[in-house]
Amino acid sequence: MQINFQTFTVNKRFPLTISRGTTAQTTNIWLQITAEGITGWGEASPFGVGNHRQSTEKIQETLQQIIPALQKYSPWQRQEIEALLKQMQIPSAVKAAVDIALHDWLGKRVNLPLWQLWGLNKNAIVPISVTIGINSPAGAKARTRDWLEFMDVQLLKVKLGSTEGIEADQKMLLAVREEAIGKDVFVDANGGWNLTNAINMCNWLADLGIKYVEQPLARGEEANLAQLKKHSPLPIFVDESCFTSADIPQLANYVDGINIKLMKSGGITEAIRMVHTAKAHNLQIMFGCYSDSCLANTAALQLAPLADYLDLDSHLNLIDDPFSGAVVENGRILPNNLPGLGVKYSASVA
Repeated sequence: MQINFQTFTVNKRFPLTISRGTTAQTTNIWLQITAEGITGWGEASPFGVGNHRQSTEKIQETLQQIIPALQKYSPWQRQEIEALLKQMQIPSAVKAAVDIALHDWLGKRVNLPLWQLWGLNKNAIVPISVTIGINSPAGAKARTRDWLEFMDVQLLKVKLGSTEGIEADQKMLLAVREEAIGKDVFVDANGGWNLTNAINMCNWLADLGIKYVEQPLARGEEANLAQLKKHSPLPIFVDESCFTSADIPQLANYVDGINIKLMKSGGITEAIRMVHTAKAHNLQIMFGCYSDSCLANTAALQLAPLADYLDLDSHLNLIDDPFSGAVVENGRILPNNLPGLGVKYSASVA
């Protein structure tokens, strides 16, 4: 198979601030795998969690190294390709790009969208949440208004864990609720609290009717999750603490759900394993994203009928997304009926 890739830069309409910093622009990778006259598309986007960082430069360098080894395979040999990438200790974002492209190729080869190929029910897809980044109370209210004007918002995910402390978090959250009356609100601290603050905030948030708290403690502090669960009246989801299915068993007794991201998992193949592993442990499923374009988010949406929550809004905040695929409908983002991922190239790529 022939493999090519190129970079493309995307800019956020509204920069997103979380506990670890602010992102306004990223340079992602568009991967193309061609065989039998069919080309499958994949995406790798850079991300960082603590000292675990996968930069655009690292992704490019790795792809240049592995392409000669991959070209001897056929897209039908996904198991062998996965084993090779594992043996080579390839970064997960690179694995994701390859795996997504191979799945897109398969769907195009059999002329079916992936969700249909897997026998999933597109009507079972839940509404997405839209994200409000850390901001001043006034700024958070303005960003909430922007989302409410943009689409039929049903759920909001509010980023907390401000460096200014939990008092700033509380003021911001109250401002969002004033603007989004009647909307369900979730909270994601991105590991921005210590155990004491997490316990206090979970109880305060429960009194306000918040639905769940995501990643209240930083990656590396998983030993404190047991203590937090004892004192939290709210369900706890983990994101940064859970990369693959291998992470789930040791977390299962202390959390209520996991956030699956294709860049963390290494693609659709491992995401499917994570879904089944989590469900076997009676955990709920969320699909999330980084600064992914419509390409990667539409890939994740192929599995959306299996999710309890969806946080796949990153492409909706881009002013120059070169791809189109998923469609917005009544507060939901749905895959289309085109073969494979159903993604189209809609603009020149930088």
